[in-house]
Amino acid sequence: MKALPVVVVVVVLLSLLVLAMAVRIVKQYENGVLFRLGRVIGERQPGLRFIIPFIDVLHRISLRIVTMPIQSQGIITRDNVTVDVSAVAYFKVVDAVKSVVAIEDVYSAIDQIAQTTLRKVVGQHTLDETLSETDKINLDIRAILDVTTIEWGVQVTLVELKDIQLPDSMKRAMARQAEAEREKRAKIIAAEGESLAAAALGDASDTMMAHPLALQLRNLQTLVELGVDKNTTVVFPAPLMSTIAELGTFLAHESSAAARPELATPLLKPTAVVANGGPTMGSQP
Repeated sequence: MKALPVVVVVVVLLSLLVLAMAVRIVKQYENGVLFRLGRVIGERQPGLRFIIPFIDVLHRISLRIVTMPIQSQGIITRDNVTVDVSAVAYFKVVDAVKSVVAIEDVYSAIDQIAQTTLRKVVGQHTLDETLSETDKINLDIRAILDVTTIEWGVQVTLVELKDIQLPDSMKRAMARQAEAEREKRAKIIAAEGESLAAAALGDASDTMMAHPLALQLRNLQTLVELGVDKNTTVVFPAPLMSTIAELGTFLAHESSAAARPELATPLLKPTAVVANGGPTMGSQP
């Protein structure tokens, strides 16, 4: 009779142990894959699930998106330039049974296939294409990965190139190329400005030739602009060509007058004339 309580206690403890081994909790972001005697029975949805101890095995598979960095590796581009490229891949399990049955370690497998695919795709592009067409490279890598990983019950949702490291010599060459390109653009812009300015000056000269007073108005405007700064020196500009023409006319007149004295302008000489008893001033040739 004394052994009966001990037996009851042992039975209760064994029952609790078996119950603890039979109860499984599948979380909301997981799916369970149930194996019974080594065979797949099916999937188990999130919630409280019971299994047969020592006979059933429940593998819980996370369905959340996994972020996997792809480590940097040296890649030779199509134009024989060595670059270090790193990337990041995002994937999730869409078929829990395949992710357990079809491959042993799905995370390690995706890491390795992502590295080889990255090397393959980048190696098919030149350096300029690698730097400028990253979106296309990302889509190509994702398309190649999806073909392989879909058999493992995994879907790659996104692949992005994270960093591209160039050799120092290539960085200097690209810097010189960018500087030369900017200098070219600057010279082109300056030449276009000179062309427009020359055309505008030509139109202005035509206007001033048609309207002589326009040049005088421009001279006055220049004086006003000089006066704003309170300069002590004021320059009075004059039409150069008209001044030269007037000077030539004056010299020609003087030369002809010297050759013919009768055409010279008479000089006025003051003389004293007495008229009506008083002196007056007059002139005599």
